[in-house]
Amino acid sequence: MNLLQWLASRDGIAHRADILAAGFALPSLQSFVRSGFGTLIRRAWVATSDADPALVLAARAGGRVSCVSLANRRQWWVASPPSRVHLHLPPHAASAHLTGPIDATLHWTKPLLPAPRSLYAEVEDALQHIAGCLPNDDALVLWESAVRVEKLAPEYLRSLPWTSKAARELAEAVTGLSDSGLETLLVVPLRRWGVNIRQQVWLAGRPVDIVVGEKLVIQLDGWQFHSSAAQRGKDIAHDAELRLRGYTVLRFGYAQVVHDRETVFRVIRRAIAARLHLAA
Repeated sequence: MNLLQWLASRDGIAHRADILAAGFALPSLQSFVRSGFGTLIRRAWVATSDADPALVLAARAGGRVSCVSLANRRQWWVASPPSRVHLHLPPHAASAHLTGPIDATLHWTKPLLPAPRSLYAEVEDALQHIAGCLPNDDALVLWESAVRVEKLAPEYLRSLPWTSKAARELAEAVTGLSDSGLETLLVVPLRRWGVNIRQQVWLAGRPVDIVVGEKLVIQLDGWQFHSSAAQRGKDIAHDAELRLRGYTVLRFGYAQVVHDRETVFRVIRRAIAARLHLAA
């Protein structure tokens, strides 16, 4: 594998030290850059012409991709990708690294954990940036998703030395129970209504997303999980079985929860007003 291929396998950019550690000789690296195959950034990073733009931006700034940008890359539940790259920079990096305009949202914080050389922020730092960047409910959606995707224990998050009140509050609020971001978008406001809310309850041989009170079941169709006709058929059959057992089932789709949430909440409020959440 030549250097161009090696870099391509790493999103088109790598640290000079990592290139040398991989066995490429310094003269070869210098020739690679002189020949125009790669660009040397801050005398540390080597990037090809088709390198990942966000990573190139991070290298230019002396920072790391973080916050919602990292969440999107790590496949946490993000309703819509961020319009700008979010970067994590340590406070002392301000004057040393920003030699030109940087079209990015910058988070100047001391890293929570010692971090290896990388253009990606640590998960914990990204969570702290999310806490300060998004409204509380939206941030909690991402925290819950991170717990599930990264297999983080809520107890672990509560033990970290968060430097912001918002992050500490999110660490206390996160449960790890939500199966999807859609679920969190509904559960967080529902818990404020003063009714009993349970998540991922096993009923009639399968888990259901949310149970309000004793008898109101809310099922959510996330597009990635409910896209096939076979899956849809199983969902309909399970809904029918739940109704036969005395449950009221409300099923909502991705677009409804993300783009028309108030209508969804209105339907749920009407069901509660009709006492459909109570056992007969």
